[in-house]
Amino acid sequence: MAIHPKGKNVLGFMRRLMGGQPTSHKGSATPRAPIQFDVPAGRPRQIKYDPSLVASLEKDHRELVALFKEIGQCAKLDEYGDVPALLLSFKTRLEAHLIAENVRFYNYVENTLQDDAENAMLIRSFRREMNSIARGVVDFVKKYQVASFDARSRAEFMDDYSTVGGLLTQRIEREENSLYPLYQPH
Repeated sequence: MAIHPKGKNVLGFMRRLMGGQPTSHKGSATPRAPIQFDVPAGRPRQIKYDPSLVASLEKDHRELVALFKEIGQCAKLDEYGDVPALLLSFKTRLEAHLIAENVRFYNYVENTLQDDAENAMLIRSFRREMNSIARGVVDFVKKYQVASFDARSRAEFMDDYSTVGGLLTQRIEREENSLYPLYQPH
């Protein structure tokens, strides 16, 4: 259990912060009331249109593809010692891209196209598919966080690398050609 430097239980603080009842501890002070936050009532905050968002997401795509190619090049040159760190970098950058895409792109487009059932369904489908691809990339990265690659793991890596690369390439093309054009000022 985490203890604050002044000796207070961090979990108890978190429970109070979240509105739960703190656990009682021998010799502890009387529990305080949960912390109240004043949140303005009314409409939820809308995501605003950003004219540079699609260009930024496409730039991310180019950088991700370049990094993925660098990983493949290391493998082809038998420089497998560099692969785990490059894979982690790739995963981190992909996750950052996905967060931006989910928060800024998908939320905006889903909101603006909520009355267009066909496009709303397309967007939800893309979002689910990308989440599935992201899980696959995370599994791929975890699988190859190894100290050394033997002949078998090298062959498996190249097969997996080709599969993941094909999925990413296809996905990026579909996003840029079918999905990103739906991002329009509302």
